[in-house]
Amino acid sequence: MVEKEALLPIVQKYFEKDILGAARALEMMTEDEAAQVLQALTVPMAVKALQNLQVSYAAALLESADASLFEEVLSALDPQYAATLFMHLSEEARERLLGHLPKKLRSQVKELLTYPEDSMGRLMTTRFLSFHKNLTVQEAIEKIRSLAKKGFPASYGYVIDDKNHLVGVMNMHDLMLASPEQTLESFMRKDVFSIHCLVSREEAADGLSKRRYFAAPVVDGQNRILGIIKAEQLIQGIQDEATEDLQKMFGVGGDERVFSPMMLSIKKRLPWLHVNLATAFLAAAVVALFEDVIAKITVLAVFLPVVAGQGGNAGAQSLAIVMRGLVMREIPKQKIWRLILKESCLGIINGAIIGTVTAAVAWFWNGNPYLGLVIGLGMLVNLFFAGLAGASIPIVMKNVGLDPAQSSSIILTTVTDVIGFFAFLGFAVVFLQYLV
Repeated sequence: MVEKEALLPIVQKYFEKDILGAARALEMMTEDEAAQVLQALTVPMAVKALQNLQVSYAAALLESADASLFEEVLSALDPQYAATLFMHLSEEARERLLGHLPKKLRSQVKELLTYPEDSMGRLMTTRFLSFHKNLTVQEAIEKIRSLAKKGFPASYGYVIDDKNHLVGVMNMHDLMLASPEQTLESFMRKDVFSIHCLVSREEAADGLSKRRYFAAPVVDGQNRILGIIKAEQLIQGIQDEATEDLQKMFGVGGDERVFSPMMLSIKKRLPWLHVNLATAFLAAAVVALFEDVIAKITVLAVFLPVVAGQGGNAGAQSLAIVMRGLVMREIPKQKIWRLILKESCLGIINGAIIGTVTAAVAWFWNGNPYLGLVIGLGMLVNLFFAGLAGASIPIVMKNVGLDPAQSSSIILTTVTDVIGFFAFLGFAVVFLQYLV
């Protein structure tokens, strides 16, 4: 019987002669067996072997290997690939093994692992099937059977080259129809739709919905596959985000639900009700400044809700458009002023038209053309500021580090009420002699 130590030089020579074939053979073994083989190799050869394995399988082997081998192998890898391997480790293994890395590499890996909030790097799953392009159909089927038992999804199989670059995709239907001796490269589909790891949730969802795919691979800047993202994950995330933003716009906590505990609802809502109360008193204070004028011309009080209501509605239209633009990343910094100017001009145009209609109604109702002029001018000014405020409030909030969805409507209502009342009653003072 051949001793285990006597086999090690043979194994080493086999890997040196045919690294790809050896890596494929390694993937057919159990993780414990493969980990033992990996530990028997020299560090440079172990690095080459890992680079030719499926990423998730390579990570599993490193997780099972001795800490000393882990440190030596990871130190010899490219930091980007080391970060990719770390991503496929369990949370416990990451914390345990990160301390074994050299300081400089540890810093690089940590930086690469820190994906922006809401990016595909944060949302993707690392459990996927990938195969080397030179693998045969028979070998791929055996590998799928082995990995399926461990919970890997068996729908799409992604095909990679020697450097783990994504080069193709195959579905199970094509695999079953191919002959056992065919290589995956011979029938894989080369036109692969992939998503960069830094792409936002909205962009990824848009790409998947246009193609009606239920999943897509996530890649890094060098087109190396990192994981997959499922459409259902994106849809659920977008729905949650949209409802949270809607709630925040009206002063309700984003995490409050229909049957949340009463104390939680009170805690989330009451502070913003106080803010709303303060802004209401501010609007009331503006009206109080013109108390004497309203006492002389009581009909002015009839039109106050009209001015405030139209200003609020116009501002809400601008606010909705800008909020959508921010969520969908449609507003680059260099176009912010163009957007604000556009919404302000729309406010002037709409204000002129609505103001003219309102002036005609007031004139017909009261019989005084100057009352129509006053309310028409007040409406023009208020809708101009409504468009300006609706466009600028969420952008300003975002630029100062606040959530643009957080009670933008409350701030907007304050602006339109205060400006609307002041403009309307101010013009009434100017034309007072014609109104009495």
